Amino acid sequence: MDTRKYKTKEAVLKRAQEAIGVPLGSIDRTGRLRTGKGAIGTVLEESWFGYSPNSESEPDFPDARVELKVTPYLHTRSGIRAKERLVCNIINYMTEYQKSFETSDFWHKCETLLIMSYEHKPDKPKSEFTIDKAILFSFPEEDLRIIKQDWEKIISKIRNGEAHSITEGDTLYLAACTKGVNASSVRKQPFSSTPAKQRAYSLKSSYMTRILNKYIFGAEEDEHIITDWRILSNNTFEDIIIERLSPFYGQTVDRLAAYFEVLGHAKNKNELLLSRMMGVKGRVSQTAEFQNANIVPKTVRIQKNGKIKESMSFPTFKFNEIINEDWETSSLKEMIEPTKFMFAIFEENVDGDYVFKRIKFWNMPAQDIDEVHRVWERTVRIIKDGVKLSFDGRVTRNNLPKQSESYVAHVRPHARDSNDVYPLPDGRVMSKQCFWLNREYIEKIISEEYR
Repeated sequence: MDTRKYKTKEAVLKRAQEAIGVPLGSIDRTGRLRTGKGAIGTVLEESWFGYSPNSESEPDFPDARVELKVTPYLHTRSGIRAKERLVCNIINYMTEYQKSFETSDFWHKCETLLIMSYEHKPDKPKSEFTIDKAILFSFPEEDLRIIKQDWEKIISKIRNGEAHSITEGDTLYLAACTKGVNASSVRKQPFSSTPAKQRAYSLKSSYMTRILNKYIFGAEEDEHIITDWRILSNNTFEDIIIERLSPFYGQTVDRLAAYFEVLGHAKNKNELLLSRMMGVKGRVSQTAEFQNANIVPKTVRIQKNGKIKESMSFPTFKFNEIINEDWETSSLKEMIEPTKFMFAIFEENVDGDYVFKRIKFWNMPAQDIDEVHRVWERTVRIIKDGVKLSFDGRVTRNNLPKQSESYVAHVRPHARDSNDVYPLPDGRVMSKQCFWLNREYIEKIISEEYR
């Protein structure tokens, strides 16, 4: 069978919807389900639609101009969440920079997507999974404006000879994720002799969560910050947010609280003030744009001495789980690389009041991600070899990476008390630990001189 049998979008969708509810084990004719990542997509390509995976450049159904994408999701306590990013096509650094968005490899392949979704159930074999929805998806105009800006940011780095510095956090919805067997998979770039990691266009998992919830499951949309998407024609999303907040620069927290009628003892007062300044009724972190783009707002308080009080923590990790992870798919890399942070910076004045100074959008640069990788690898190695624990009469200490050993990150406890522990691989227990970004590193990032 040939994909050209499906000459129209309607024919493609009709065949896809016929797969709904059929166990994948019944569809698989080639034993592909026993292979690794991407097996389910390949099963549907070969055994359901009857074609072998085609070239990188053409959509799967060339006559219909439709690209097939199979996406898993998870049921969580907070609702439906995409299990992973949606990977599109490999970026050809040597040719893509010569094109416009409309003639780009990404748009040629992914202008219209056939999205087939299934629930990933860790306790069940793939053969029992079933497709539950199939839709034709075209990017809505308000999203397309941001996606075009994302594409331009990626191409700009290529044109500047900086393809080796691309990270997923550079962009909002459309990202350039690493693609290859490991970090040694590299390609030439046109304006630099430095090899660049092989990357592919991808839709962030946060954006895929939005697609699943709105277009597949019909959930009510989160509150929007931007209600008129036409303003994105001449401004980036980040510029719009800065423009909204800049009139409040220089105001004390107390004055802002009085103006917006936010109670002085309210929890997360600074976050509430940030929401009100942006014209948001709920929490900024829960708005559609921040959710779609995986933007994390962080309030930073700078003391009179120019220092901040604490390092920045990530969630605790389980010792028995982290030793079985691979860096490229590790939970830490997934938290760091695709994330863009919005720092809301408050500085203490001579009277002891905190003043709203500015905001700063930031994502971790590639060289610093590599340094976090080094800290992560050392952590995993120590746990596998056996953590060295010693009691000094007051606290139990360990030999996990310290703040003095890296300019970016370290590991230390993040536990409620001495009883808040996780088991180690050798049967002992240790207080819960997490990765932290060093305080001095955060101070450098938020400094006005840092670019």
